[in-house]
Amino acid sequence: MEYSPPPLFKQGPSALARLIFFVVLSLVLLVSDARFKTLEVVRAVLDAGLYPLQRAALVPRDLVVGAAQFAVTSNTLRRENQALVTKNLQLSLQANQVATLTAENQHLRALLNLSRNVATQSIPADVQYGMRDPFTQKVVIGRGSQQGVQNGSPVVSEDGMIGQVTRVFPMQSEVTLLTDKDQAVPVEIVRTGLRSVVYGTAAGHTLELRFVPISADVVAGDELVTSGLDGVYPEGLPVAKVVRVDKQADTAFARVVCVPVAAVSGARDVLVLHYQSDVPPRPEVPEPASQPKGKKAAKGAEKGADKAAQKAADKTAKPDEKAGEQKADGKQTPDKGAGKPAVQEPGKAAVDAKAHSAAVPRAASGAQR
Repeated sequence: MEYSPPPLFKQGPSALARLIFFVVLSLVLLVSDARFKTLEVVRAVLDAGLYPLQRAALVPRDLVVGAAQFAVTSNTLRRENQALVTKNLQLSLQANQVATLTAENQHLRALLNLSRNVATQSIPADVQYGMRDPFTQKVVIGRGSQQGVQNGSPVVSEDGMIGQVTRVFPMQSEVTLLTDKDQAVPVEIVRTGLRSVVYGTAAGHTLELRFVPISADVVAGDELVTSGLDGVYPEGLPVAKVVRVDKQADTAFARVVCVPVAAVSGARDVLVLHYQSDVPPRPEVPEPASQPKGKKAAKGAEKGADKAAQKAADKTAKPDEKAGEQKADGKQTPDKGAGKPAVQEPGKAAVDAKAHSAAVPRAASGAQR
């Protein structure tokens, strides 16, 4: 009698054989899909067929996440709406004040027969990338000389001033930011009207108001705007805000630390201002003629005077010497015979000696003159 399982319970190949077969098939499919992308179509078909099942499985999660987001979004929108309403009211009040002040300014300028000859044009640009030098604060914008950008033009964002164009290329421009240690901007304190110059610092994120006397009225919170006195920056551009004022008794100037109003390093879209002022340039003052000064000049003048006196003395001494020689020659006795030497009497020789001795002092006195 044979003990064999009934046909209903026949298992076919052994489990080990089936394991080996499916492992080999998996490896073949993995290699072929990685090398030749043979299962892309199969994967796309399965993804399209299983997508409804996936969405149905994710419905509970989407409901919970959507409800939480709805609550958070509603609360956030309420806060933002309230903040915008408050800011809108403040801006409306400021706009009304600006309109009133502008009308009053125009009336006063018309009364004083003054005019503001200012023309400002703007060129929109985007910040492409920053410079690789870690010791400078510079960025490159996507506008250049072909678009009308000029060297020295101020660059602003929606919040205020961020820098100045320092190098212009045909299609790009280099902008030096306010926080660069070599950048300086003439500013004015809005509250008091005090004018000064704000400089960048080596830290790269703060500004410093230098040469401010200790007695100056500067407090934390004061706003700084461009003064417009240099003819490069338009008047009234927001620049910085004072955050700390250090006054020490051993120094004549206070240390005023400021921060930029605009996001200098995070700006993406900017405006390049082309500012033209019709104010006439400062007249040139002629330099005075250079005059010799000091000991060297005095010595040179003394030498010149000595040379002139020496020449005058020589001219005076020469006629006196000639006259003395002529007198000495005239007192000699003429020869009485041919070939006989002239005989001079003793009395006449003494007289000739006295005349010669008198001629020499006269020449010396002429030299002294």
